[in-house]
Order: sequence, then C-alpha cells, then structure tokens
Amino acid sequence: MSLSLADRANRFRERFRQAQEEIGKMIVGQPDVIQGVLTCLFVGGHVLLEGVPGLGKTLIVRTLSQVLDLPFARIQFTPDLMPSDILGTNIITETPDGKRDFRFQAGPIFAQIVLADEINRATPKTQSALLEAMQEKQVTVGGQIRKLEEPFFVLATQNPIEQEGTYPLPEAQLDRFLFKLLVPFCSREELAVILDRTTKNEMPRVSKIMDSAEIKDHIALVREVLVAAPVQDYAIRLLLATHPGNEFAPPLTTRYLRAGGSPRAVQAMILAAKVNALLAGRFNVSFSDIRQAYLPCLRHRILLNFEAQAENIAADQILTQIQQSVPESTEKNR
Repeated sequence: MSLSLADRANRFRERFRQAQEEIGKMIVGQPDVIQGVLTCLFVGGHVLLEGVPGLGKTLIVRTLSQVLDLPFARIQFTPDLMPSDILGTNIITETPDGKRDFRFQAGPIFAQIVLADEINRATPKTQSALLEAMQEKQVTVGGQIRKLEEPFFVLATQNPIEQEGTYPLPEAQLDRFLFKLLVPFCSREELAVILDRTTKNEMPRVSKIMDSAEIKDHIALVREVLVAAPVQDYAIRLLLATHPGNEFAPPLTTRYLRAGGSPRAVQAMILAAKVNALLAGRFNVSFSDIRQAYLPCLRHRILLNFEAQAENIAADQILTQIQQSVPESTEKNR
C-alpha cells in the first residue's frame, strides 16, 4: 500500500531527526554541520567540509555510512595520488587454462559514500578524476563507462589553515559541491563531553536508520515540494545580486567580487530550501527556507577580488550584506 504525500513527509521528517540523533551519539556538537550533510544527501548533492584537524569531519562521514547502511570508502589525498588510485584500473590476470586476460579492478570511488580526505593535497589531475563521478554518477576507465550505484555521495574535507603544498580546488570543481560547510571549533562544554566519550572504555554505538531504497524515496519526495513563483524569483535575485554589474547587485558586489555564483547555486538553494520546508512541516518553500540555504550554497561559488582579499573580508560577510540588500518581493511580484 502506497503512502500518502502527508505520510511520506512525516516519515521523512521523523527519519531525518532519527539520523541526526544517531550521528549525535558519536559527534559532539556540530548540529548545523550534521543537518547540512543530511540535507545534501537527501537532494542528491555533495559536501565540502572545511575545518582544522581533529574536529570529527572524518568521523561524521564514517558514522553517516553506518546510520544509512551504505558502502563507505575513504580516500586520503596526497600529492602522489593518481586518478587510477581513485577510479580503478584494468589489470592482467591469468585464467586457469593459462590464458591472459584483462580484468577491471574497481577503485574506492565505487562505494556509495566516499570521503575525499584533504582533497586539496592532490594534484589537479587527480582532483579532476572526481568530476565525472560527482556530476554524472559514472566513471570512464579504458574507454568504458561504468555507472555508480545510487545514492552516491561525496564528502570532501580540507584544512583552511595549512596551505603549503596544497592545490586549491578550481572553480569548476567547487561548483560540483552543493554545500560548503564550515566546521567550527568545540566549546568548553563540548570538549568535556568529547573527553568523557573518548578516554573511557564506554564507546557509543549507532544503529541503522534507513537503507538505500528509502533514501531514494526521500530524494524523490524532496523534488515534489512546491515553490511559488515569488519565492523562486527571490532565490534568482539573490544569485544575480552576486554578479558585478547586474541590475540587482548592490555597490558592495562590484567593490568586492570578481564573479558571482553559477546556475547550480540557485538550483542548490531551491533544493536545500525544499528540505528545510519539509523539516518545518510544510510542503511549500518559504522565503526563510531560501535564506537558510543561501550561505552554504554560495560561499564557495563567488570569487573575491584583490580588494576583498587585501582587506581580509570573508565571503560570508559579503554574502550576508548582499542578502540584506535584496528584498523578498518586487513590483513585478506584487
């Protein structure tokens, strides 16, 4: 018996909260990061996690795979990592009758949750090996296209402090990530809880919450959430306001930005806002849902100019002021 739309929405909200709670058994604090990671999962996107070492970025991804019961692979990016180390390669094997044949040995990319740890430490050639997988959900090895099992989810990490010997991700690859989430440092109380959990014999355990089939159903449900024309236009104007010279751009944009977000940015805003609406018990997107998705969708898609870098102004500061300058409605929508 198929569930009604309301029942599916209630089930999604319940499962989302259960997944948050299970991950919270292992991860102290970071509620916004956990919600952001789950949001990206349920819209079929990928996440870039940025934070200093030791904040639990890898543990978040590993715990997520346990809660969702999906195959997990961790790739440690280093300068000598090659594309074949990620995608796999054809190797020569010998059959029982003495003949030699080529056999494809799959790489770690063929998992469903892939952790690209310290992604900016690999060369651009190796970084680009992820592009086709992230966008097309397939890889091409030896001229043969191989489909990846869905849901397919890439979570990449990078350290914002240590930049020596790193290769900054190009704009084309950054654009493939739906969210860029900043992992903050722990508070005094959170550090105390971390020590209690990690320096004693009692280690918390997480339970499986859902499987691949249910995740696909939730992804389909998110796409069915309604977006009214004025709300969609608000998201469009927020994007256009990041482009210097555009009619919706405030003077701040021209002063500090070289380029604004791509169409993928507004697609990401709408999809993430649909998840926010479902979590709020609504089946239609509101202006506040768009605003909630704005920073994680745009902070890695805008290019700061020299003046912004010289004044040490962060992307979030500029985006926040741009957002405040864009009204929810215009004469056209009234």
